[in-house]
Amino acid sequence: MFWVDEITDNIIQTYTGRDKFIIRDEKTLSGRVHIGSVRGVVIHGIIAQALREKGKNARFIYEFNDYDPMDGMPKELEEKGFEKYMGMPLCNIPSPNETAKNFAEYYGAEFLSVINEIGFTPEIPRASQAYKTGKMNDWIRLGLTKNNEIREIYRKVSGSEKPEHWSPVQVICEKCGKVGSTDVQSFDGEKVKYSCQKNKVKWAEGCEFEGEISPFDGNAELTWKVEWPAKWDAYNVTIEGSGKDHNASGGSHDIGRKICQEISHTEVPFNIPYEFFLIGGKKMSSSKGIGQTARDIADQLPPEMLRFLMIKTKPNRVIEFDPEGETIPRLFDQHDEAAKWHFFEGEKDVIQSDHARAFELSQLTSEKPQERFLPRFSQLVFIIQIPRLNVYDEVEKMKGNPLTELDREEIDLRVKYAKKWLESFAPDKYRYELQESLPESAEELNELQKQFAHELAKQLEAAEKWDGELLHTSIHNIVKGNEDYSPKLCFQTIYILFLNKTFGPQAGWFLSALEKEFVVGRLKEV
Repeated sequence: MFWVDEITDNIIQTYTGRDKFIIRDEKTLSGRVHIGSVRGVVIHGIIAQALREKGKNARFIYEFNDYDPMDGMPKELEEKGFEKYMGMPLCNIPSPNETAKNFAEYYGAEFLSVINEIGFTPEIPRASQAYKTGKMNDWIRLGLTKNNEIREIYRKVSGSEKPEHWSPVQVICEKCGKVGSTDVQSFDGEKVKYSCQKNKVKWAEGCEFEGEISPFDGNAELTWKVEWPAKWDAYNVTIEGSGKDHNASGGSHDIGRKICQEISHTEVPFNIPYEFFLIGGKKMSSSKGIGQTARDIADQLPPEMLRFLMIKTKPNRVIEFDPEGETIPRLFDQHDEAAKWHFFEGEKDVIQSDHARAFELSQLTSEKPQERFLPRFSQLVFIIQIPRLNVYDEVEKMKGNPLTELDREEIDLRVKYAKKWLESFAPDKYRYELQESLPESAEELNELQKQFAHELAKQLEAAEKWDGELLHTSIHNIVKGNEDYSPKLCFQTIYILFLNKTFGPQAGWFLSALEKEFVVGRLKEV
């Protein structure tokens, strides 16, 4: 059973008789959101979709956390005067430009565009509104009155020793507007006394103001490990997964669960732990600028393909993505294999069924997708680099039948993204330039390579049909017929003569895409 359906069935069994579910996730808008955060969106969004398929009422809430303090400077804002806002709630910081009403909305808009493009339309509440409307008031009071008990949970669960005066509540300073630098000193049931400390954190400088204020209705914020279970309760969350780091032993999920059990006596949502999304072996980090943003990667892939990337891999497995490697061509191949099994009407084994289900869930709408010819992405990458080739003609040869309008739409879509990949990320092995004249490197061919070129020219000149598979067979027959020939020697000879490289695409198909006279002439020229 595909992982989405397995988890969905487990949820339904866990909550027997329940028909309404609230699925929640969130992202702190501290800068441009990286592609790793899309994994949480897809996992939660696709579980909500699967629950609806089974007749359940499933709300998907994705909170934009705009109330955390700014604790890191986005690279694009360095030396642009934003240092003075460090420590302030994100929603209280001006937008980098006039397109948004504040800092958080500026970065949230870009991420929301990606969320919507890949077919998800969750409710998007803001953390600031949860605080300002009083939704978090009960938990603010709990944090102030049960701070010693919460401090003890930290110690038992994670070994973290908090100072005796520690509080999980941080007031927004009335003078400088910072929340990261304040320290609560006492609470009389209505107001707190606090101080804004100059050196409490490394990333913000407090103004040393001391004051007294009500901590309710948006005047304060909870620290993350207390805020998380507070939001589970405030939003009546049924299901909320989280990344591997939060689920480590003694981590934030363990602390949140213990707070629910011992302090608030509230429900702990069904957890779906998921692994990291890595680019080039590195975990995503918004503050450090590691990896690529959600917008950057979304621009490189069709929306269905980005969904497929996230859906095809079980949550407990790392997603390795390297746009500068072979990830994108392989992703298209995996998608096309899944599509084949989706449209196949015969009996499927478990793996084939899982592939088919992954393809089905990667669609943007519930409408049944229409079958069309799916040309290999890597072959299109080659074709569009050879001026003498017409992409429609070459794909029609691959298909073996006339192209339909849907086929042409698919070709246009894939060509668009093939060009993007070539412009931005494609490694050298995928970059080709057909040599219109014999390259200088051909002078370095040895006698054995020249002999192979001569034999291949004779065979291809006599070929009655200019077909990729037949040409591929001709090459292999020559290799097998002479023990002095090695596949490496022969294929490198072809690539040197036509591409001025020692590597290239599948040789038979590549040669069949060129005019017969041109190919035979080049081989004879050697």
